[in-house]
Amino acid sequence: MKKSLFTIILASATVLANAQKKHEQTGYPVNPVPFTAVKVTDSFWGQRLNASREVTIPLAFSKCEETGRYLNFVRAAHPSDTITVGGLAFDDTDVYKTIEGASYSMQTYPNKKLDKYIDSVLVIVAAAQEPDGYLYTARTQNPKHPHEWAGSKRWEKVEDLSHEFYNLGHMVEGAIAHYQATGKRNFLDIAIKYADCVCREIGDKPGQTVAVPGHQIAEMALAKLYLVTGDKKYLNQAKFFLDKRGYTTRTDEYSQAHKPVVQQDEAVGHAVRAAYMYSGMADVAALTGDTAYIHAIDKIWDNIVTKKLYVTGGIGATSHGEAFGKNYELPNMSAYCETCAAIGNVYLNHRLFLLHGESKYYDVLERTLYNGLISGVSLDGGGFFYPNPLESIGQHQRQPWFGCACCPSNICRFIPSVPGYVYAVHNNDVYVNLFMGNSADVKVNGKTVHLQQETNYPWSGNIQLNVSPKGKQTFNLKIRIPGWVKNSAVPGNLYSYTDKKNLHYSIKVNGKAVEATEEKGYFTIQRSWKKGDSVEIHFDMEARTVKAHPLVEADRGKIAIERGPLVYCAEWPDNDFSVLSILLNKKPQFEVLSKPELLYGINMLQTDAQTLSYDANGRLVAKDVRLNLIPYYAWSHRGSGEMAVWLPVDLNATRPAMPPTVASESKVSASHMVKAINAINDGLLPRDEFDRSAPYYHWWPKEGTTEWISYSFNSPKTLSRSTVYWYDDAPWGGCRVPEWWKLYYKNSANQWVEVESANQYGTEKGVGNEVIFAPVTTQEMKLEVKLPAGNASGLFEWEVE
Repeated sequence: MKKSLFTIILASATVLANAQKKHEQTGYPVNPVPFTAVKVTDSFWGQRLNASREVTIPLAFSKCEETGRYLNFVRAAHPSDTITVGGLAFDDTDVYKTIEGASYSMQTYPNKKLDKYIDSVLVIVAAAQEPDGYLYTARTQNPKHPHEWAGSKRWEKVEDLSHEFYNLGHMVEGAIAHYQATGKRNFLDIAIKYADCVCREIGDKPGQTVAVPGHQIAEMALAKLYLVTGDKKYLNQAKFFLDKRGYTTRTDEYSQAHKPVVQQDEAVGHAVRAAYMYSGMADVAALTGDTAYIHAIDKIWDNIVTKKLYVTGGIGATSHGEAFGKNYELPNMSAYCETCAAIGNVYLNHRLFLLHGESKYYDVLERTLYNGLISGVSLDGGGFFYPNPLESIGQHQRQPWFGCACCPSNICRFIPSVPGYVYAVHNNDVYVNLFMGNSADVKVNGKTVHLQQETNYPWSGNIQLNVSPKGKQTFNLKIRIPGWVKNSAVPGNLYSYTDKKNLHYSIKVNGKAVEATEEKGYFTIQRSWKKGDSVEIHFDMEARTVKAHPLVEADRGKIAIERGPLVYCAEWPDNDFSVLSILLNKKPQFEVLSKPELLYGINMLQTDAQTLSYDANGRLVAKDVRLNLIPYYAWSHRGSGEMAVWLPVDLNATRPAMPPTVASESKVSASHMVKAINAINDGLLPRDEFDRSAPYYHWWPKEGTTEWISYSFNSPKTLSRSTVYWYDDAPWGGCRVPEWWKLYYKNSANQWVEVESANQYGTEKGVGNEVIFAPVTTQEMKLEVKLPAGNASGLFEWEVE
């Protein structure tokens, strides 16, 4: 088995060669071509890479300054009992991840000023490190009174909240990237010292502490450190973390510790932690030959793609624990689909391809990459999504940063690494996995082959691949035939095409058609290649309609629309009607419109549909409309409003627009104003107390206080009843039904007065709690709530009439 470097960073050939000379290693069967060997010339990805270099990475560094990330290191170098340690226990990782992303960028675009800036940051980081290598500013700023998540001593809460091993993981990954980019050891030496500290103190030998990461990633990072240094203790430590999982005090599904890792067969718990752990299992398996790990992650992968994967490639259905839901639990408006989880999904599928050499893993990777991952960062590189829902009424907006900044800093490190996913090599095989304009130098049996792609993918299915070896070389060119070309939306039957179309593809070499048998999803051309050889690839690219498995309740009676690798959505700026009230034709026909001026250039889809609405008399009215759709990744760039990926084709799945109500036309105020405030008068009601798909408002993090919401009317209204649908996410969430609630109105003297003759104020969750009271005429109504001790309260809807 050939030695290989499998990291998503894909270390430079020189570093890898030096590491291989030092020690024997068992790596992945398939070798990814380093991203440093692939220069992207593509307009689609070139724009993304430029935005990352010019906007995202500088923004992340500025936020590290602005939000006190650097200050934490300065304080840790000069600890004091007077320092109040705030923020999050993993804030250090934002510095490490941003340096990692900047390092990738500098390998393609050298920048002396940025290089010098990073060195100045590393001086601060190094000064914060304790003599034995321990580096965790959440403790060392004030060892007597550390961060509330840190515990009273080292590693005490590492399986819970401290994130000490998580910090190590991102430090190591950032340090390796920096070393590869610059050849400098200033960051790598810091990371090695911390890793050595962990290896000394964590284990099952006398005097050591037995503990596993609460938040996984150290497993991947330590395996990479083994490859760079040749020191097997790091690989052993990574394997220890995996083998001990499920055998320590932490035994819950949330952290994938409910079973030993080799016995797990379902994706559960926190989606980011899970994807990182499964990726680490693949890394350690490749380096140790432990097939039990491979069997386990194969089963877990099958569970994800057949029962828990969104059509956008997102994973993690619920905000409760940022976690996978149950099988087929894939709500749309409340879909969590954290950006970090999408990145983790790419890591996992890439590694499984490197293990098995099958295109199905790249089918999932491509779906995630072009949809649920790049949706997490705005086209200009300066706005971010933490969750990536598949439906919205306007409560979702991109943010310039987050207090918990894991997603923006993760985007920093991921986008510049994309060129490393295009090609791979195994013995005499050269894999072409992604399609984007680029030039690359690929090593095949020790000889260089220059490859050049020209394409307008993902808008067009035409790709020209120029092959230029030095002299004649015989090798197999393996071209991935995407699943969407072969009528397979995803591996398995979670999603399937409904339009009965049969797409075709063709491949020519030097203008002549070639035929070959597909193997593991790859069209293989075996020949003696010479300079100037040209391969023309054509994939039929048409708009397709997709349905979900019938057990996906949220998508019954609906379809999604795709074209090539892109999932489309309907968004408010392109349509002068409610996109949530439409009904598609049973057999929709689509027109493709080129919009070079819109959203950095897109292909828009257009089709006939109807809108459904109720008139003032409650009569259902249908209206013919022309529906416009844009790629999902491009939504929420033009303000907040309605958006939907899944669109009804059956009447029982429609949501006719309701006539205006007193509540819907009111101005809303509250004691705790948040973006979700518009949920209380949007007309969307929960199906039951367990429904998490309907939007809701809450007073979190307030607890035990008296809070309020009010409606202001344009003119006096006579009201005599009100209905409230309470939100309660027990037992795991922080909201419970209130202790009590009351209704007030403003009288003619502009004073708040409680309504009279009110019947019982109900607090049953998930249903309408109606209050009937003596009629009042007013221009303002207020709902007052007493939050329970130790919890907040929330509500789906507040109706007045």
